[in-house]
Amino acid sequence: MKVILASASPRRRELLQQVGIEAEVCLADFAETDSSEISAADVALSNAKGKCLAVVAEKGDKLPVVAADTIVVIDNSVLGKPKDAAEAKKMLKTLSGRKHQVITGVAVSYLGRMLYRSNVTEVYFRDLSEAEINAYVLTGEPLDKAGAYGIQGKGALLVERINGCYNNVVGLPLTMLDTMFKELGAK
Repeated sequence: MKVILASASPRRRELLQQVGIEAEVCLADFAETDSSEISAADVALSNAKGKCLAVVAEKGDKLPVVAADTIVVIDNSVLGKPKDAAEAKKMLKTLSGRKHQVITGVAVSYLGRMLYRSNVTEVYFRDLSEAEINAYVLTGEPLDKAGAYGIQGKGALLVERINGCYNNVVGLPLTMLDTMFKELGAK
């Protein structure tokens, strides 16, 4: 199966390849929202839909167009990608020893029909020392990831356990996406 992926995320592309889906990457010309006036799940869905529609306008949807947006939420606040090492450290201190949610909004358009859904996974961090946070930030891994960590990399050592879909935390809930493909007749 081949799709158009409205994302530059190498992790999303790898997840698709893992299940035998070839992805043509097409970056969406879309300004993401981070509005605090709507729920976190609605922020993720709005961004996924916007990216999907932007790519459909450019490429059409004769092939399924897949867009996603992953956010990290704690205390009703959305943690995006940190601007720098200091912000990454602050985010990791906030997450240390606590539960947070990872929400991924997914939109798929195919042959004039669009479906969009969100997936929520609870992630529990272990207590982190300042030295552990500093060492992790020095790897550079936190700087391009929502919430300042990647569960599929060295950040796996920060996570005590999860409740929900692991692939959702990486950035694309594959089981949900597969169901969406089937509902649209794309698979």
